Amino acid sequence: MNIHEYQAKKLLSKYGVAILKGAVAYTASEAEQVAKDLGGPVWVVKSQIHAGGRGKGKFKGKESEGGGVRVVKSVEAVRDNAKLMLGQTLVTHQTGPSGKEVKRVYIEEGCDIKRELYLGMLIDRATSRITIMASTEGGMEIEEVAASHPEKILKVAIDPVQGFQAYHGRQIAFGLGLEGKQINTAVKFIGALYKAFVDLDASIVEINPLVVTGAGEVIALDAKVNFDDNALFRHKEIEELRDESEEDPAELEAARHSLNYIKLDGQIGCMVNGAGLAMATMDIIKLYGSEPANFLDVGGGATKERVTTAFKLILSDPNVEGILVNIFGGIMRCDVIAEGVVAAAREVSLNVPLVVRLEGTNVELGKKILSQSGLPIIAADNLADAAEKVVKAVKEAQ
Repeated sequence: MNIHEYQAKKLLSKYGVAILKGAVAYTASEAEQVAKDLGGPVWVVKSQIHAGGRGKGKFKGKESEGGGVRVVKSVEAVRDNAKLMLGQTLVTHQTGPSGKEVKRVYIEEGCDIKRELYLGMLIDRATSRITIMASTEGGMEIEEVAASHPEKILKVAIDPVQGFQAYHGRQIAFGLGLEGKQINTAVKFIGALYKAFVDLDASIVEINPLVVTGAGEVIALDAKVNFDDNALFRHKEIEELRDESEEDPAELEAARHSLNYIKLDGQIGCMVNGAGLAMATMDIIKLYGSEPANFLDVGGGATKERVTTAFKLILSDPNVEGILVNIFGGIMRCDVIAEGVVAAAREVSLNVPLVVRLEGTNVELGKKILSQSGLPIIAADNLADAAEKVVKAVKEAQ
């Protein structure tokens, strides 16, 4: 689960993470009042969407008028820029060409920026530890830094038994070239961020940029926090921050039916049971010359109704030109999958090629249900055969 910048800053500030004063606004008049309350002489107007690259982004139809983050020097300019942003579609490298509608803006006081740095925390799957990442290249995407200047990324893994210690913070501070009182300030900042990460069950916390002001203060100029969905039952107050308008409607619908669905940009819809098998299915689709349209794991105990819902989700994507169902029946029975596929195909009037590969519990019964359905279902013997057939069928249908 992701949240907006202003929400992330409010949460982090409770742990002692230094932020600038600011408030959210939903209208231009609200933005103007926030600016008056903050006082000047400089304000920053920030579009609030769940995507990075807002400052470099462009508004559809208003490409020449600036990005989604603007520094202004009057209350009137705050109002005018908020009016220009609200209700408009902001396109960044993370939103894709469709962009996202700006429904709120964050008005923040300006500051004297001397240096821009990067600071992040995540779970390193290789070490099973929270790892602090830092770089002197603040303001840039960390992926870009890793690709062009990997030597400029400093990583410090924290032993979960020991927890964060002051020397971890000093190691980061020295690596960032901080000096004097900045070092102790940075140690406290990083320690507060670590505590917030642990207490809130975060999966990623990113401060980009982390700025050092002319007065030597260390401040989070931006903040991104992602949470572990599996831990949200412990954090009802965080779950209430969810902005469903920022999420893909199909993914929301999938979550309501306990389906793991992620929309992708390809043409082949996938319905699989098990995350590992789903990833292998996507890989083999690419191997045979096409691209997966989604990741969809129906789970080990899916019902006929859940399978029907999954099938509808796949077909709700207009980019889908073919469907590959790949099921290994262990806990999941092949006949249940077959019944769900047939029911869904009939209900939505299937008009794209459908390839089904079944193996495992009740496989013969499942194949019988499919073959007697009267639907144009292409049977496959194994995963490679299934991928080859669906890619071929899509190309022939074009």
